[in-house]
Amino acid sequence: MASARSRTMLPLPSSSQALVLVAVVSLISASSSLVAAGGHHDYGDALAKAILFFQGQRSGRLAPDQAVTWRSHSGLSDGSAANVDLTGGYYDGGDNVKFGFPMAFTTTMLSWSVLEHGGRMKSRVGDARAAVRWGADYLLKAATRTPGTLYVGVGDADADHRCWERPEDMDTPRTVYAVSASAPGSDVAGETAAALAAASMAFRAADPAYAARLLAAARDVMELAVGHQGKYSDYVGGDVGAYYASYSGYKDELLWGSAWLLWATKNTSYLNYIDSLGANDVADMFSWDNKLPGARVLLARVRNTRIPIPQPGASIKQHLHSLINCTLFTCVCNAQMQRTLVHGDKRFEPFRQQAEDFICRILPDSPSSTTQYTPGGLMHKSGYANLQYVASASFLLTTYAKYMAVSNRTFSCQSLPVTVKSLRALAKKQVDYILGDNPLGMSYMVNYGARWPQRIHHRASSMPSVASHPAHIGCQEGFQSYYYAGGANPNVHTGAVVGGPDEHDAFPDDRTDYSRSEPTTYTNAPLVGCLAYLAGKYK
Repeated sequence: MASARSRTMLPLPSSSQALVLVAVVSLISASSSLVAAGGHHDYGDALAKAILFFQGQRSGRLAPDQAVTWRSHSGLSDGSAANVDLTGGYYDGGDNVKFGFPMAFTTTMLSWSVLEHGGRMKSRVGDARAAVRWGADYLLKAATRTPGTLYVGVGDADADHRCWERPEDMDTPRTVYAVSASAPGSDVAGETAAALAAASMAFRAADPAYAARLLAAARDVMELAVGHQGKYSDYVGGDVGAYYASYSGYKDELLWGSAWLLWATKNTSYLNYIDSLGANDVADMFSWDNKLPGARVLLARVRNTRIPIPQPGASIKQHLHSLINCTLFTCVCNAQMQRTLVHGDKRFEPFRQQAEDFICRILPDSPSSTTQYTPGGLMHKSGYANLQYVASASFLLTTYAKYMAVSNRTFSCQSLPVTVKSLRALAKKQVDYILGDNPLGMSYMVNYGARWPQRIHHRASSMPSVASHPAHIGCQEGFQSYYYAGGANPNVHTGAVVGGPDEHDAFPDDRTDYSRSEPTTYTNAPLVGCLAYLAGKYK
């Protein structure tokens, strides 16, 4: 039941029951996770499974090489309500709705994982790009099917959440939602522009023609985001605000999308726009909602990238389409542009400072920390799907540490020195906790390690596959026969990372507890980057 803030409220196990489970299992074992030679986790195995998870989330007509065989084609008429083809893409979590906002963030983070850590993925980089492409193909459709319109969702979420049925059986309304000049959505448009731009970079070497199409669409969508500003949840209807409204506003997505286009196009018109935004809010969480920490870390990277300089006085709109072609290493631009290094440009300095302020707010021993840690050492930012915040923060720690290593940089959080080693150690500790180094000895990734969640909150996983049960399973039948069933899910959703334990390290493994037992694409996507880094370092 994937809704980020508002869900069907169902009874949860009592905290006392969950705490008893912590105590009992802790006495049995706190180290039952899978480890490779050298005492480290088998990060390569975890990486492969984290990527495989996305095949279980696919919507549309599945590929012939689909490895998750308990899934079948679904949503084959998506978009027909608006006379467009919107098949494909991902279901965000355990439901059957396609929410464009978190899907775009998922695609951005998968792409960033490939860009920063693809070299460490070895043979898995092709699988990672395939996961990027499944999301990017859908977003490309959503951005280009109707000029001036961005389609941002398919499916009546309220109706969907009143049912428990397989995606192959779903018969709830497949309502189509869109933003445009008359119904603006700068938040979802800015994120979609970021996703398309990031994906274009991930495919520049592998498929230059595809990359060019993605980048062209990213520029157009960003123009919509900048030129017609507003929150999409205020305009599109369908009670989107109860699911994936942007609580942080849309200025962070304007910054995020512009930062990605600056890196992808090397066009400083985006830098000029970034400089004018004034997106200076403090942030200690990075997620599908709030992009400020990610944008600031990204801009700390872009500051060392060669970019062309536009004519003095030119606006962002005048240069949105000025880039003719860019390969991974060179740009062919307007003759009126010249190349320069932005290293040392003082406009980037506030973003570096803000990126480091974010880090100071999440380090456990920092005097300025605003982050709670569980007794077992896990970051705890939210009672709902906490591991999404752990994964995204760990990705930024790993990535910023990479930038620090290249520039031989250190900094301090007041009296606390911060080094490459300390950032990497904290990121590794968080990932290791997810993989089983925790008081329960529980891996929160399905099918990794000796103990992992058996009753995840996921429709397709919790019900028999179409191959094993061809007959239609109705909306309410699914609740009585499968949702409330006490046994393990019949389909093992390999690689799915659930919401995770509470602030006391307790985890009830209860299908009805969506806040802890539901996996989401936007949890796995940044974790892919973390695991790729660790797999390369601890071979």
